[in-house]
Amino acid sequence: MHSFSRVSVIGLGYIGLPTAAVIASRGVEVLGVDVSEHAVNTINQGKIHIVEPDLDMLVQAAVTTGKLKASLTPESAEAFLIAVPTPFTDNKSPDLSYIRAALENIAPVIAKGNLIVLESTSPVGTTDKISAWLGELRPDLVMPHQDPDKADVYIAHCPERVLPGRVLQELVSNDRIIGGITERCAQKAVSLYNLFVRGECLLTNARTAEMAKLTENSFRDVNIAFANELSMICDHLKINVWELIKLANRHPRVNILSPGPGVGGHCIAVDPWFIVDSAPEQAQIIRKAREINDSKPHYVINKIKQAADQFKKPVIACLGLAFKADIDDLRESPALDIAMSLLHDNVGDILLVEPNIKQLPKKYAEHNAKLTTLPQALERANVLVVLVDHKQFKTLHPVDVATKVVIDTRGIFG
Repeated sequence: MHSFSRVSVIGLGYIGLPTAAVIASRGVEVLGVDVSEHAVNTINQGKIHIVEPDLDMLVQAAVTTGKLKASLTPESAEAFLIAVPTPFTDNKSPDLSYIRAALENIAPVIAKGNLIVLESTSPVGTTDKISAWLGELRPDLVMPHQDPDKADVYIAHCPERVLPGRVLQELVSNDRIIGGITERCAQKAVSLYNLFVRGECLLTNARTAEMAKLTENSFRDVNIAFANELSMICDHLKINVWELIKLANRHPRVNILSPGPGVGGHCIAVDPWFIVDSAPEQAQIIRKAREINDSKPHYVINKIKQAADQFKKPVIACLGLAFKADIDDLRESPALDIAMSLLHDNVGDILLVEPNIKQLPKKYAEHNAKLTTLPQALERANVLVVLVDHKQFKTLHPVDVATKVVIDTRGIFG
């Protein structure tokens, strides 16, 4: 029998809440801690504050059975999972302030024998930092970096690697990389993940686990950059990039990804910079790929401006604001950046279509930005920009848009 009767999850966002709900569904008492009063109150009513298929039912069941509770203040537990954001600063270096704040928050309730797992994607060395910080905050406890054999607490890193829209399946079915500061730390963490993970738990050290997650996302970023660069080359050479990729991918060892208006999300657009920051001399392709993907939204904006110039009164409909299809997540979204830039530059009348959100975040209201339905947008717009391939947009037929200038960054019209 496992030794975890109570687990605490710090940060109840896109990763923390599903993880808390899945652990609670295994009959373990879970206390979720978040700084947002809105998130805490919503969860305690058995509801959710994010969009993720089937999560609402799982949270409702866990709250109803009393296995899941949310709070603004931490309490004692046997294991603490830290799932808070790790953004980067303006100069592209990692911002670990959320992790540090989470640690300061839980330090007073940590006890001998506890396990602390960092799930937040982090630069190499962050898990070691946690051990050092906790050593300062709790000098009465022996940390794994001080004495591997006599440590009072266990510290490990287990990066999340789930796909938004499929989080609940992938939390359970995906293999997990578990890196401990010591082997004992890793083994302790495995016993926690074995509660709900059906995939394989792969043991390594903390630094390798940190780098593994960054590597996975950088690999994707480099491959997307190739596709995005190809789309710009094809524009220049008057070639249909979607047809070209389809043909090239008939080669048995070629698999070119789809280009888009940039790269978004809280992972692929962020994580490569963590590698660049820690090895600036060596990370050349990784840096270049980031620069290509970061420049793609500007390229798309220029195309839109050229299209708008054809009309006395341009009405531009931006289809999609999320960072990928069929989700509500706007984090690091190139589509949102493009829409905001058009509003800011006053390019014309801008209509925003995002079927997965009910209202725009507050900071966009100052530009008088408003959400519009797809039928309204089709009726009013003379320039149509496909920024996200949501299922609602894929039902559009070329006939529906025949009278408009269409800029299709997702290839839904092929």
